[in-house]
Parts: sequence; structure tokens; C-alpha cells
Amino acid sequence: MAPIHLSGFIMQSYWMLTLLQVSPSLGIRLWPPDNGIQAYRQDKLAGRVSLREIYSPISTTQDPHREGYQPVSTITNPTSSAVSQVSSSPSSLEPDVNCTTGETPLQPSPVPSPTLVVMPSGPEADQSNSTMPPASDIFGKPIATSAPAPSFPVRKDHPVPRTGITSPAPIGTNKFYANFFLGKQTSPTYVHPYSVVWARGQGASSSWGLAISHIEANQIVYGQVSNETGAARYFLNPVGIQSLCLSALELGPATTLTTDNLSAHSASVNLKVDSKAQPLVTFPLVQGMGFVTAVYQKGTPVINTGIYFKTVTKSLKGPKPGVTKYTLYLEDGKVWHVYAYSPKGDTFDLTVVNNSTAKAQKPFDGIVQVAKDPGDAESIIDAASGAYPLNVTLSGSIAGSKGTYTFTFKKAGISSSKLLMYALPHHYDSFDDVTHKSMSTARLQTTTKGMAVGVVADSWTMVEPNMPVSMGFAPWDPVSGEKKVLSDTAINKINSVAVNESSQDVSQQSDQNSMYFGGKALAKFAMISYVANDLLKNKTLAQNGLKNLKAAFSRFSLNKQQFPLFYESAWGGLVSSATYQTGNDGADFGNTFYNDHHFHYGYFIYAAAIIGYLDPSWLTKDNVDFVNTMVRDIANPSPLDTFFPISRNFDWYHGHSWAHGLYETADGKDQESSSEDAMHAYAIKMWGKTIKDANMEARGNLMLAVIARSLSRYYLYTEDNKVQPSEFVGNKVAGILFENKCDHTTYFGSNIEYIQGIHMIPLLPSTKLTRPAKFVKQEWATYFDKGRADAVEGGWKGILYANLATVDPQTAWDFFTRKDFDPMWLDGGASLTWYLAYSAALM
Repeated sequence: MAPIHLSGFIMQSYWMLTLLQVSPSLGIRLWPPDNGIQAYRQDKLAGRVSLREIYSPISTTQDPHREGYQPVSTITNPTSSAVSQVSSSPSSLEPDVNCTTGETPLQPSPVPSPTLVVMPSGPEADQSNSTMPPASDIFGKPIATSAPAPSFPVRKDHPVPRTGITSPAPIGTNKFYANFFLGKQTSPTYVHPYSVVWARGQGASSSWGLAISHIEANQIVYGQVSNETGAARYFLNPVGIQSLCLSALELGPATTLTTDNLSAHSASVNLKVDSKAQPLVTFPLVQGMGFVTAVYQKGTPVINTGIYFKTVTKSLKGPKPGVTKYTLYLEDGKVWHVYAYSPKGDTFDLTVVNNSTAKAQKPFDGIVQVAKDPGDAESIIDAASGAYPLNVTLSGSIAGSKGTYTFTFKKAGISSSKLLMYALPHHYDSFDDVTHKSMSTARLQTTTKGMAVGVVADSWTMVEPNMPVSMGFAPWDPVSGEKKVLSDTAINKINSVAVNESSQDVSQQSDQNSMYFGGKALAKFAMISYVANDLLKNKTLAQNGLKNLKAAFSRFSLNKQQFPLFYESAWGGLVSSATYQTGNDGADFGNTFYNDHHFHYGYFIYAAAIIGYLDPSWLTKDNVDFVNTMVRDIANPSPLDTFFPISRNFDWYHGHSWAHGLYETADGKDQESSSEDAMHAYAIKMWGKTIKDANMEARGNLMLAVIARSLSRYYLYTEDNKVQPSEFVGNKVAGILFENKCDHTTYFGSNIEYIQGIHMIPLLPSTKLTRPAKFVKQEWATYFDKGRADAVEGGWKGILYANLATVDPQTAWDFFTRKDFDPMWLDGGASLTWYLAYSAALM
């Protein structure tokens, strides 16, 4: 049957494409020993070879008039003579799919320089292995369930209101769904491969429901091309494209949005007729969901589009008993399937009102689902219809160096239907055999994570075969393990440097108005203490330094620093009092707003791990509780701990953390420093080892392995990277990775040493795991060889050469032992002692 065309129908399209919605502050962080530089900031491992290729989008070849489909009935538009169901836009109107934009560049704003930094040492204490093996589920047991220590004053208020949240604290502040309770609640949420946003009467559809979008690779927008590398400065996905909107006839200007069931990987979004009504439509959101599902409770379903319907057909025979199916062919050439299922047996009949609206003939009690057809996958989508995920349970176990973690999806709807969920490249490259067999031919592009693959299963299991279980505090190599023996010549050279650096005042250097800088100072001196004790065998130097380090650390464990920490119960977390006292929402890089907690607290956790290793008597209940509270804030593994959300920072779906806290942004969560992300996982591993918490140590090992796998796909690019756009991989690093874009820059400047170097700090034993040699060599050849690194000024020069030590320790040693070596080439959070020891150990 031929489609019926609309005539005499005039509509207007409204589109929005943004480049950079910038949060006030996300934290970065370099300062020189003499306070001469300001810090700036604004508001694979083994895998399946067959899956390492990039998947190309599959062309859509559905025939809208093929057997088994019928046109949808239409009604007369009261304001037009148009009679349509299968409708095409008037030729004067263009679908809203080719948005353009100008760039809003990141503008750095100065942050006061911190004061000078120094360092001590500590005594030797043998550390035995963990006395208890990890549990069968390393996520099953909480770190603690008690309230945070009394030294943390409790605040019941927070500067950011909990708009529309009906769930009790703790709430995930850095999770994918946060835009639904921040600002005006109208910035996108990225569930991958789809994005969803509350239309709130705006945009081309003027809908009051949830707008759904999916961006193809050919819609990605690229920035200016670098003359040096030929790579685009950024790539982004247009926002504001309302491919479909799921709404209800009863919704309008009084509609309110609430959220509940907020967990680490899922949330429920509710639309209500007004603030006093019960939810009319609920959208269960789970990362990777194959359908966008709306649960109607006697609301009249309405489907809007800002692209316009070209053809709408109804399946004469549904895909399964009780499920009604429609197929929507849009003017942009894309195909979406709509499924309806009612456990109560309600019928679902759509009428196309015009080329932007279709509505049900009566109220409906059941679910309506939409899924984009990538081509040649309609039968897969059909088979999975009627079921939808509600939540995800994470479990994991280890056996030697092998780590396994599983996503178990809680589902609703038709129980006999297996879920269709989309996996990211780092997932399907590490699937176990059973999950691998559940992969389908359905593939959809994601915004910043390459091609997602549909998996038809109610659980996934991923395997990391080479966790860094042998890694300790000493320099470490993925192949040859720990490097704890230095030559006599190296020891003699480093010893004099360590004596000098240990004489600095750790108390003064760590006395900062920033948890970030205070933690970096403590970690620096902890490294020196470790080197003195274990690598230089200078017990006296180590002991003297450790004494000073413990005294400096006590300022924080007693919560007597310049801006003490609060436990605030509105969101549930440990935050700086800086914003409460100053009113500056960007104070300490936004710590009060939950920015960068894994960076800030990671340094403290790492320093504490070394202190406890060198002096087990320091591991008193108060000190352990203090450090564990920081771990709980950023990496609580269990819902049994009701004071902190599960895994605030690390996103087990994405394989890395998000630094972005309670700031609304159209491009979703983001993270700048991938290396400090790895640092926090390493710190958790080593703290668990120090306090003999085998589960915590295992989680740290597993996180490191997952981070190493994900960074090589999404953050750090070798020439053969097939995940990120070829137009961008020449940059070698992401710069700032958002959920919706990558921008090869930093929040504090655009110098190339800043952009590349922020993914190098700090140098740790884990660095060679997360920054593989192949990548480091290619990056060095692209930006820093042939004397270019020597032209860099300040502490960034030392950072570059410390990074070089991972692949060319001799050249790094020669640099750090130069007779004209300038201490200004050291970041205030780094020591020459550690850089020399690291280089010497790998030579």
C-alpha cells in the first residue's frame, strides 16, 4: 500500500547543538616546589581478537510495504486538511538532523597557588600477605556499616538541592542519571547507545515526555584539525535531536519529573501530571539498555518526533503473544520499532495525527518500548521485546591473577524473554565463553565508546586474566614484576637526594586549603619514605621521615586542616567545608560538589598505605576508620553501607571513573586525568593489602585491570586504535573525555605538555600497566622527541621525563642526574628521589 502524504501542513523545527557545556571545576593540579606557577582550572590486555575490529553501521534495508505489515489508520487534523498516517514532510520543511554549532572554548581561570611542599621517611616493617582469602563475592561485604568517625561534623544540608528525588540518601552524585535532578532537569542523560532527555515542552516535538536520540558516526562533529598531527581537536555528538518522544496525552505545562530507585547503574524517571499526582509514566533507565521503556499507569500514550514520520506501519501479527508492534520510518532514513505489552490485556492502537504525532486511542496500562533498528537485526529486537531491565547487581571473584566480574540484570515484563543489552568494546573483548555466545548482530554507535554490540542474555560475565597481583610499592613491570634491587652506584646517588628532600617540612607543605594539594604532598613524602626504607635500605632516614609524615597526616585524620571535612547526609558523602564557608562552589576544584573525590582522597589512601606498611602500629582503629571512610566515600562496594552510595566514582559499565559531580551539563559526566583515576584504584589495592582486607585488595586489582583495558580503547590511543574516530586518534589522548564528546584540551590550559601530561601523573608502579610501552613510545615520538621535551618549562618537564622512564629509563636517569638539574623541573607533588629510584630500578 502506498503511503499517504501530508499536504498543507506547516511545522517548524527547533534544533540545538552544543559544543561544550562546562562544569565549574573538575580539578587539575600542578604546582612547583617554589610556588612559581599557578594551577589553572575551569568552571589489552588479552581479549578476543575477532572482536577488536571496529564494526561499521549496517545499512537499513527494510521494505515498509513488505508482506505482513499494514498502514496505520489516521485521523483528520482539526487545523489542517491533511489526512495522514504514513506521512512525509512537506518539501519546504527539512528534518532536524543536520545541526551545526560554534565552539565554546574552555576558558581557564586561575586558582591560587598552594604553598611549598616537602617530605620525610619511615622505619621498616615486614608485611605479611593477607591472612584471609577474598570472599566468593568480593563485592558482597561492606567495608563498614558504622557512621563516619565523630571527627567529621554532620551537615544535613547541601548547596545543591535534591530536585525531584524521592529516594533516600545516599545518592550517586557522579552517575549517568544526575542531570535528571540537577538544574532545570532538562540536560541529556547518556544510557548508551541512546541518550534521553526530558523535553519539557521544548524542541521540535514540543513534547512533555522523554525525548530519545541516537547519533550515527556520520553525524559526529569534528573540531579544527591540528597542523602537527592532522587530528581534530575535538569530536562531539549533536544534542537536541528528538528522534522520538514517549509521552502521554495527559501531560502538559504542570508536569513534574521525579526520580527514584537510584543505584550505581540504574534509575527510574517518573513523569506526573502535576506535583501532587502519582506517576503517570515511569522510565526505568539502565546503562546499555536495548530499548527505551515507558511504563504507563492509565496514561494515554503519545509518540512525538522532531524528525517527522515518513511511514508508520503496524505488524499484522505481533512478534509474540500479547505484544503489539509498530515500525516508524522517519524522514532521516532511520527506522525505529515500537512495542506495547500489557499484563492486563489492554489493547494498544496508534493513530497518526500528523507527521510529528501519533497517539493511542485510549489510556493504557502496560509498557511501550522503542528501539532503533541498526539493520538486519529486527528479528533480534522482536525476540527481546516485552522484557526490560530494572537494575544491575555487580559481583566478582578472583583466582590467582584471574579476576571475574558479572552484571546480573534484574528484569521485568515478559519473564521468558531474554534481555537485549548493549556492550561496549572493553566488555565484549573480555566476555567469558557463555556471554560471548550471546552476542548478536545488533550493533549501534555510541557517543564516545565506539560501536556497541547487542547481547541477548540476562547476565554478562567479563574476565580479566592478568590482574597485577604481584604489584607492590616498588617499581613494577607487567612482564618481569617488581623491581626492588638497585645498583650500589644508584643507591649512593639517590641517597644524598633523599636526605635532602627528607629534610623539607612535610607539615608546612601539606598545610593547604585544598584536599587535593594536601594529599599530593603527603603522597610525595610517603614515596620518599618507602624508597629510603626498601630500596636504599636506609632505615634511619626512613624512620625519621616517617615520624614527620605521621605528624603531618594527623592534621587530616583529626580533621584539623584549613577546611575540615563534613559528612553531609543530604546526598550522603564526605565533603570539604570550603564551599560552606566561602560560598564558592568551585573551591578545592568543587570537592563540596563531589568533583574529583577519587583524585583527592586517593592520594591520602596511598600515603596511608605506605605509612601502615612501614609502621603497622600506626594502624589504630581511629586511623583505619579515617582512611576507610575515604575509601567508602569513593568506592563503597555494598548497599549494606547506608552512609555512602555504591561506587561513587568508578563506573563498572564504562570501565573508568567519572570526576564530574553535582553540576548540570549537556555533555554528561566527564573525567580529565585518566592516570589519577588509575592512581585511586592502585591506592585502594595497596591500602587493602596493608590492612589485610583481601576483598578490598582484590577489588583494587580488578579495577586496575579493567581501567588498563578501557583506557587503551577510550583514553590513550595507539595508531591501531579502532574504537575512537580515526579523525581523533592522532591526538594520542582524549584530553577530557565526556559522555558525549572528547576534547583534546585541559581545564587549565592548552599547552601540549598539559594535555598529554595530565594523563601521566602521578608516576606509580601501576603506570606501566595502564600506560603500555607501545602507547608511550608513539606518544613521545608524536610530541616530545628530538629535543621538544627539553623546551618544556617547569614541573611538566620532569613529568614528561618520568613518563619516559617507563620505556627508556636510561635517558630518564641521565636527565634527572644532570649536573644542571633545576628543582623547578619537579612538580610540587613529585620527588627527585622517587623519579631516580624508579628509573634506576628499570635500567
